[in-house]
This record gives sequence, structure tokens and C-alpha cells, in this order.
Amino acid sequence: MPRAHANGIELEYDTFGRPDAEPLLLVMGLGAQMVVWEEEFCELLAARGHFVIRFDNRDIGLSTKLASHGMPNLLQMMLDAQAGLPLAAPYTLDDMADDTAGLLDALGIARAHVCGASMGGMIAQTLAIRHPARVKSLVSIMSTTGAPDLPGPRPEAATVLLTPVPADRDAAIERVVTVFRTIGSPGFPFDEHGLRARAALQYDRSHHPEGQMRQLAAILAHGSRREKLRELRVPALVIHGADDPLVPVEGGHDTAAAIPGAELLIIDGMGHDNPRDAWPRVVDAIAALTARAAAP
Repeated sequence: MPRAHANGIELEYDTFGRPDAEPLLLVMGLGAQMVVWEEEFCELLAARGHFVIRFDNRDIGLSTKLASHGMPNLLQMMLDAQAGLPLAAPYTLDDMADDTAGLLDALGIARAHVCGASMGGMIAQTLAIRHPARVKSLVSIMSTTGAPDLPGPRPEAATVLLTPVPADRDAAIERVVTVFRTIGSPGFPFDEHGLRARAALQYDRSHHPEGQMRQLAAILAHGSRREKLRELRVPALVIHGADDPLVPVEGGHDTAAAIPGAELLIIDGMGHDNPRDAWPRVVDAIAALTARAAAP
């Protein structure tokens, strides 16, 4: 897969579809490599007239690792956040949004449709805030504004997410299965075989749990985007699962309410993942948005 120099680092990426089609940049979530955007999902989007770009965020997958930044004290950050104290992180979502803008620069793309999931939704929102001229349309999936008055994750979801990642391959794969049994979609079939295959693929590409901790610090330090989202003037779509235990559905409602004119799609039975049986609805909604945004 190719690599691009962006914002002072290297980002691993790949593409689907015709380069002259509507560019659609996919931004993945916390600790997740670009391969979590499954090839079949990307091909469905490409078949709807998109030049689809997926990439590894900084500190994960085959993109630049930032071990020199050290490990954040997440417990202290959480305590400081509760006390209303300023938070220091190795890098922020602003930096990660600037990475995405740099990737577009490297690919010679002036403007793109941008779709982010979970932390990727936060990065996509931040890109639209910091670089509004680069964003044709915005899709925020199972994400949030980061406002402190929103409900947090259910205790079981927070616990499983913060469980240390094992170094052993089999144990690491088993942890992924446990995580998604907890935060996944109760209203859709649980594809354990596919989940294990994706977990193995990620482990074999690059096992780097330290990067996930720095990414989590970036989320904690970023704070609320709600007021800045109110200033956006971009076609937007918010997709959220009605049964998301990690980022409760209120986060989706708040995001859609903050972005002027945003559409909201709530999918019953969907948790904090992208279940295959929901792909037709998700792809249809994204394609409808990008078609409207691209219309003269």
C-alpha cells in the first residue's frame, strides 16, 4: 500500500474506485486500523460513484508511530477533566485533523467528502471546523460533540475498552472478540468469524497498543466541539446506533442538533460497530448526501 507525507508524518493509505470520481475520505476510530473499513464496504461506496480513500491514523497501523511522545497518564487526565483542569496530551484531535488535510494535499485533492466513525467522526468534525474549505460533506458515525453534559459510556463498555491489550497474538484477538461482544450491535448477527479475521489482520499488520492510549488522550484533551459545530455550513449526515453502549445515542442527537441542517439516521439494533447487514442503509445514506453536496 502507498504512503503519503502529511503534516510532518507518514500515513499509510489505499484507494478504491476511479480517481476522477467524487473523493470520499474514510477516517477510522480509536486504535482501529484502516482495514476495519472492510474492502467490501469500500467497494460498495466506490460503486456509488466515489473515489474512496482509507488510511491509518497516526500512531496506529503502518503510519508513523509516535513513541517519542511518551505514554499519557490517562487516569490523571480523567481526574483532571472531572475537576475542570486543563489537560495536556502528546497530541490532539487538531493534529489528527491536520493529518487528514495533509493527506488530501498529498493526493492532490482540494475538497473531499469526509466520513468518520467514532474517534474518526470527531476527527472529521474537527477537519470541517479547522479546514472548512476542504470538506464537501461531512458524515459522522457513532460519534459525539464531546460536550461534557452528554451521557458517558455504560460501565461495562468503559471497563472492556480500558482493559489492557495483551501482547500475545491469540489473547489480543480474544480481547477484540470480548470487546465487540460488549459494544457491538445486539440487533444484528454477531459475525465472530469475520471479527476474528479482522483482529488477526490488524495484529499481523502492526500490534501497537501504546498508540491507542495516546489517541485516547487526544480525545480526552479535545473537549467540546458543540459550539464550533454550530458555525459549520456544510451538508452533513449523522448516523448512530440506537443501542450504542460506548457512545450513547444522545451523542448522535447532539451532533445532528449542533450542525445546521444536518440529517440524522438512527439505526435500531446497532451498537458501536458497522454491522454488515446495516451496510445497505449506511451506504445509501452516504451516497444520497454526497450526491446532493456534489450537485451544481
